[in-house]
Amino acid sequence: MNPMLGPDFLMIPGPTSLPDAVRTAMASPAQDFSGESFRRISTATFEGLRPLFRTAGEIFLYAANGHGAWEAALANTLQPGDRVLVPESGLFSFVWREMAEALGLEATVVETDWRHAVAAERIEAILRDDKAGRIRAVLLVHTDTAASVTVDVRAVRAAIDGANHPALLMVDAIASLGTTAFEMDAWGVDVTVAAAQKALMVPPGLSIVAAGARALERSRRGQHLPGSYWMWQARLGQELYQRFCGTAPIQHVAALRAALDLIEEAGLESLIAQHQRLATMVRAAVERWSDAGFMEFNALLPAERASSVTSIRVPAGFDAERIRDHARRRYRLTIGGGLGPLKGQLFRIGHMGFLNEAYVLGALGVLEATFRDLALPIGDGALEAAVAAREGAAAG
Repeated sequence: MNPMLGPDFLMIPGPTSLPDAVRTAMASPAQDFSGESFRRISTATFEGLRPLFRTAGEIFLYAANGHGAWEAALANTLQPGDRVLVPESGLFSFVWREMAEALGLEATVVETDWRHAVAAERIEAILRDDKAGRIRAVLLVHTDTAASVTVDVRAVRAAIDGANHPALLMVDAIASLGTTAFEMDAWGVDVTVAAAQKALMVPPGLSIVAAGARALERSRRGQHLPGSYWMWQARLGQELYQRFCGTAPIQHVAALRAALDLIEEAGLESLIAQHQRLATMVRAAVERWSDAGFMEFNALLPAERASSVTSIRVPAGFDAERIRDHARRRYRLTIGGGLGPLKGQLFRIGHMGFLNEAYVLGALGVLEATFRDLALPIGDGALEAAVAAREGAAAG
C-alpha cells in the first residue's frame, strides 16, 4: 500500500478491523503460558466472556476458527448415528450440516430460499413427529452472513418446548454476538458457538463455545463422538495446559482480553445499539438505491435483516463481482461477495466490529461512486437517507 494514498477500507463480514489496543496485545512478547501473568489474563478472559453470552455456563476457548467451535459443539454432545435438525437459512447452516454428516451424524434439513428464516411452526411440526426422539439437537445459525438473514432464537426455543422435545438447542452466534441481543440462559440455549474475528474485533484464530448444564451433562456421561482435542471434560481442569489442551494461543487470548476491556468500558448494550445504528444507516441507503429496481435486499423481511451485514442482490446476468472489483481497484474499499451458490448474485456490506458512523458513510459514498462509474441504475438520496436514519436511530 502506498501510504500517500491513505488507508484501505474494510467492510466485509469478518475479519473486521482491529482497535489499536487489540493490535498492541497481538504484538505482546512471548511468555510462559503456565505463569502467573498469563493465568491472570486468561482467567479474566474466561470470566469476561460470560456476560457477553449472558450465561452462567462453562466457557471454552479453542485455537480455531468458527468451524472448530461447530465441531466442538457436535463432538461433545452427540454420538455416531444421532440425528440433528438443521433449519437452513443460508450457506453456513448448510455447511454446519455437512460437517455433522461428515462426523457420522444424520441430518433432517428444513429448507428455505435463503431469503427467509425458517418458520418456527415447521420446526415444531417436525419435532412433534419425532416420537422416538431420534433428533438429539437443533443446529441454528442466528445470523447467516452469506444471506444476512437473522433467525428468532426465542421462537425456535418455543417450538422445541411446544413439541415437548428433549433436543438440545445449539446456536451459532458467530455473526450476532455483540451486534444483536442474545440471552443464552434466558432464551434456553444449550450450546452457543462464537468466534473472535467478528464483533469481538480480534484477528481470526480463536473460537469460543459456551455450554449449558444439559449439554455438559451429555459430555460427562460419555454421550459424545470419539475425540480428544475438542473434549470439554478434559478442558475443565485448573491447569492452563488443560484449559487449552496444550500450549495456549497467548497473543490471541491477550488480544481478546483487550477487546473485552473495550466492550466492558463501552457497555454491551451500547455496543449492540451502535451496530443497530450502523445497520439502519446501511439499510436506508440500500432502500434508496433499490428504488431504481436494479438491486434489492436478499433478506426480504425487514425484521429478519441482520445487524452485522447486509446482502444485496443484483439481477440475473449481471455479475456482482464487478462492483466488488471496481470498488477495490478504484477506491480501495473491500466489501464481501456472494458465497457458494450465491457467488456473483449479490454483494455484502459488513457493518460490524471496530466501525463508526463516519466509516460507514464513507463506504456508502464510495459504493455510490462505484455504481455511477459502472452506470448502474440507482435511486437518488441514499447518503441523505443514511444520515437521516442515523439521526433517527440516535434519537430513539
